[in-house]
Amino acid sequence: MTDRPFRILGVQQLAVGGSSKRALRSLWVDLLGLEPTGTFRSERENVDEDILTIGSGPLAVEVDIMEPIDVDRSPRVDTPPLNHVGLWVDDLPAAVEWLEARGVRFTPGGIRPGGSGHDICFIHPKGDDDSPFGGEGVLIELVQAPAQVVAALSDPSP
Repeated sequence: MTDRPFRILGVQQLAVGGSSKRALRSLWVDLLGLEPTGTFRSERENVDEDILTIGSGPLAVEVDIMEPIDVDRSPRVDTPPLNHVGLWVDDLPAAVEWLEARGVRFTPGGIRPGGSGHDICFIHPKGDDDSPFGGEGVLIELVQAPAQVVAALSDPSP
């Protein structure tokens, strides 16, 4: 499909959920050495998360460790434990428009600011009758790449 008006540039984040951020933090920060760089909490999305980073500069990748605020409410960010994969995209509005026109199902909420300050939206894990294409069981976050990420991931030199 050569008419695609956007490019997926690379992995922006992995989001891992569990019943306890404390246990996740022990693994990802204390044992593996990832750098805590922020937090995000949203009652609407039922999530309390710590934002960790691997690498530096525009090529850094986030690992978000998450627990539900209320285990009796949806969405459950701890089920499945690999909650979602975030992908950098160079033109998020064009990507959403183009993908929707081709039957991709998005989660409710549309394009909105994400926990790290970038605009985001999510491809639903499953298609439905109206929009038959989903993430084939995986929640996929599309993240608007800032200019420095677009430049870094578009540079063909090593």
